[in-house]
Order: sequence, then C-alpha cells, then structure tokens
Amino acid sequence: MSSNVPAFTEASTSRFVHIQEGERDVQLHYNDVGQGTETVVMLHGSGPGASGWANFNRNVDPLVNAGYRVILMDCLGWSKSDPIVCDGSRSELNARSLKGLLDALDIERVHIIGNSMGGHSAVAFALENPQRVGKLVLMGGGTGGPSQFVPMPTEGIKLLQGLYREPTIENLKRMMNVFVFDTKALTDELMQTRLDNMLARRDHLENFVKSLAANPKQFNDFGPRLGEISAQTLVIWGRDDRFVPMDVGLRLVAGMQHADLHVFGRCGHWAQWEHAEKFNRMVVEFLIR
Repeated sequence: MSSNVPAFTEASTSRFVHIQEGERDVQLHYNDVGQGTETVVMLHGSGPGASGWANFNRNVDPLVNAGYRVILMDCLGWSKSDPIVCDGSRSELNARSLKGLLDALDIERVHIIGNSMGGHSAVAFALENPQRVGKLVLMGGGTGGPSQFVPMPTEGIKLLQGLYREPTIENLKRMMNVFVFDTKALTDELMQTRLDNMLARRDHLENFVKSLAANPKQFNDFGPRLGEISAQTLVIWGRDDRFVPMDVGLRLVAGMQHADLHVFGRCGHWAQWEHAEKFNRMVVEFLIR
C-alpha cells in the first residue's frame, strides 16, 4: 500500500477529550488510528493552519500496518483544539496536554514522533515523564537556543511569524517556498487547503501573535537537561532546513544519552512529508528493533 494514499480519513478518526490546563477545562482534538498494543503519538509543528493530520497524513498507514495504534494530537491553539494564549513555555504546555490526553485514554507508555514544535514538546514530555516514554523520533526540533552558524530568528521563522500577522495566500506561498526544498509538490490545492484551515480559526492566529507578545521565547532551550533523557532517540533533519538549522540537531545528538542522527539531502523542514517513503521505512525499523 502506498504511504501517500491513507486508508483512514481525518473525519473517521476524529476524537475529542476534555483535560485540565491549570484551572481551565479545555477541549483537545486528536485522531486515533489503529489498534496496536503499542502506541505512537505524533506531535505537529507550529505553522499556521497546522494539525496532526495535515503534518502526518503520509506517515499514518505504515505505522498502523506495522501494528501500532497511532494518535495525532492537535495542540491547544491549533486546528479543532481549544484556543489559548501561552505566556509561558509552549513546549511544556504541549507536554502537559499530552499527559492529560494519555491519562484520559488510560495509556501508560508511548513512542513519540515530534516535528519542529512537536520535537520540543516531545523532549519536554520526556523530561517530566521519563517512565512513560518508549522511543523518540525528533525532526527539525527538540531544543531551543541559538544556532552557532545561522542568525536567529531564522529566515523561515520570520516568514512564519509574518504569516500569523498577515494570513494571505501570498505570505503563505512565501513561507512554504522556504519550508520545503522541492516546491514542485506544493500544489495550488494544498496551498488553498492550508489557507482555508488558517482562516477558519482566526482566534488561533490572533492568540499566537498575543503569545509572542507576552513571551517572545516560546520554546525552552533544553540543552543543559538533554543528558537526563535515556530513551532511544532517532534525530532526523533536512540538510536544507531554513527554519531550524542542522546544528541544532547536532546539539541533540551530542547531549542525549542514546541518539542517532539521519540527515536527508535535498530536504527542508518537513522531512516526513518530503521524503515520506524512506522516512516511514526508517521510523518503523527504528521502533521495532
């Protein structure tokens, strides 16, 4: 079965759960696919209009076919999950949300695949809940802090923040042209779908801008604590990532106890989408070994 043609749909796997965030009762949206005895959670990035399904729909089937239950969590402030203004650590907010979701579903231990913001959130979860983590796959994220070689914020992050402030098709195209290496796959349909997703939740866009104003550094630099993480970890990066430079991935490998690194050539910030088939084979092999 081709990894590009999901057998499951977003609508048929769509679920909601209520969790506590501080004193608030909030609604979290997720997709729940497959019935394996082991569970893989996928955490999306921070782009406007992002969702678990939009980020990972090319990767669900191979994991389900390998025998895993797959959960795609929409972080608070994205997609169908409740809106929120984050004036603290976004990484730790998402980690708390994941803990609330797993508690509600009575799932004790999971493997986590995190892309960009999702990578930061996976590390935050692993630091606070080490006994609940099996293996980690981190792509284009995992810790904040400066690059040693690229001025910060990077070109891509500046375009992302600009898109949140002015959500137009022109600004979306500017960001996406930097987001991936080969722009030929960025169809007009894909662009329009992403724009529609963004504009359907203007509250999410506005709250992201408010969050940046309240706390410009939304993502912790976990560098000093990476050595606490003992989980087997696969770090995957795009050689041509213009959002989070590759030396950040090297920091993860240098800091973590058991981390390997794979670098895709001709790849931007969306490895699981740009190189889906090879990515899927690599991740399944890593999880089952």
